[in-house]
Amino acid sequence: MRLTGAQALIKSLEQEGVEVIFGLPGGAILPVYDPIIDSHIRHILVRHEQGAGHAGEGYAHVTGKPGVVMVTSGPAATNMVTALADAYMDSVPLVCITGQVATPSIGTDAFQEADITGITMGVTKHNWLVTRSEDIPRVVAEAFYVATTGRPGPVLIDVPKDVSNGMLEWYWPEDIDLPGYHPPSAPDQSLVARAARLIITAERPVIYAGGGVLRSEASHALVRLAELTGIPVVTTLTARGVIPDEHRLCLGMPGMHGNYTAVTAMQRSDLLIALGARFDDRVTGKVSAFAPGAKVIHVDVDPAELGKIRQADVPIAADCRLAIEAIHEALVADGVGGPNSPQSDLSPWIEQIRKWQRDFPLTYERESGDGVVKPQYVIESLREHTPDDTILVAGVGQHQMWASQYWRFRYPHTWVNSAGLGTMGFAVPASIGAKVGKPSAMVWAVDGDGSFQMTAQELVTASSEGIPVKIAILNNAYLGMVRQWQEMFYDERYSEVYLSPDLPDYVGWAEAMGCVGMRVTSMEEVVPAIEKANEIDDRPVVIDFRTDVMEKVYPMVPAGSSNDDIIVYPGQRREEDQ
Repeated sequence: MRLTGAQALIKSLEQEGVEVIFGLPGGAILPVYDPIIDSHIRHILVRHEQGAGHAGEGYAHVTGKPGVVMVTSGPAATNMVTALADAYMDSVPLVCITGQVATPSIGTDAFQEADITGITMGVTKHNWLVTRSEDIPRVVAEAFYVATTGRPGPVLIDVPKDVSNGMLEWYWPEDIDLPGYHPPSAPDQSLVARAARLIITAERPVIYAGGGVLRSEASHALVRLAELTGIPVVTTLTARGVIPDEHRLCLGMPGMHGNYTAVTAMQRSDLLIALGARFDDRVTGKVSAFAPGAKVIHVDVDPAELGKIRQADVPIAADCRLAIEAIHEALVADGVGGPNSPQSDLSPWIEQIRKWQRDFPLTYERESGDGVVKPQYVIESLREHTPDDTILVAGVGQHQMWASQYWRFRYPHTWVNSAGLGTMGFAVPASIGAKVGKPSAMVWAVDGDGSFQMTAQELVTASSEGIPVKIAILNNAYLGMVRQWQEMFYDERYSEVYLSPDLPDYVGWAEAMGCVGMRVTSMEEVVPAIEKANEIDDRPVVIDFRTDVMEKVYPMVPAGSSNDDIIVYPGQRREEDQ
């Protein structure tokens, strides 16, 4: 069967089971857009290429399948760089297809030419410049394999226009041969045995669960391991939901804005069992002062992460789920969980943790006297008036931290946010991708007014495509997180952070984009507005919550400081401060 390169590209995507493409056409990719008309693959036309990338990420977050995005050359391809960098930092599988000028024009500064493979080399797992039409099926198969195996991540396929127009005899590769690419899978059993011995003898252990637990579908295995050993679990910003928040062993989020118990438990531990976590600076604080008395078991599918920040006593390069299951099996074989378990008594450690939880809960002053809306209350109200399996998406800023703190996550893959790169503008397009991936789920995005303004135009996409996402803007008229830092560390010198509560008119803007717009200015209006939004399922909804400008995110570990220097909510006093 003779096909054009463009037809072969779309047929290859069909072979990979692709259901949806997020994209925006242009000259160099135009040949590939023609066969989409005859394909069963749904195409969603975005209003900006960055929005396509984040929508693809949102789809990947909730489905576990790679998001697929397609744009043209030059500025369209460079607009995709932020999303690729975001996916790379958070290990999100994303397949990006870009158009390119014809091969004879490459290197001539042709119209809308950009060296996108060179530009994205540092923010993709791998990328390909296809120079022969007959290579297209093989390259597509390789791209999906690389994006989804080992440590997941973004890949890019750059397709010149003459390659799309060229002819080939259709085939589909029977196998994939990538010399040098051998992602680890099963763990080394001798290392598993060493890990089991450390777990058995530890008196103050903590499981440090990262996003790799989600990527390897290891949530169930993690809960089984925690319940077998009685070891408490902290869940990083990317791992929220891997263990239900109400579980007796779940301590919540550690890090710069983590809760006191999670942060302090890690600091005082004698064993950290790091599972799919990378010792990010927002978790460790000052590295030299991080968990100084702890031995480390570090499980990661990416060998480059082992020893990168913290040297591990037991480094295990393996698929996270397989490693957790192997450790569980080894512990059971050693008698852990049985009537004569050799494991150390953890009751004093758990008792100390419960004391921290009682003394330092997350808190805020709900009544301010003037009825101004508290952002934490908005999150709590959303949590209490939505289904348990609601998917929560966040932008980046104070609202993101409040969302992670005050929501109660019960299931994996229900939390979508930009963690490593911290990309403002992530929430709106990512919520669209999440809703497309899980159309039966309710999807709420919590955004800040600054973050919302960066990509709000994608609500036109949602309206035109019939994607009924719901957006809660925590509007404090400032770049809130920057303002918080300026207040706390720059003597209240508020340089270029004021945005205005009324410009733009968010309700008017939402309605102009085909959404239902609402405004909430008092605490009494919060729940009725949420309930009204929940009843609307035929178009997007945007609620402008006018929130308290003075609210700050607590706890907080100042940048570059030890986690021992954590600042708790005013009125709470640590023993060290008394």
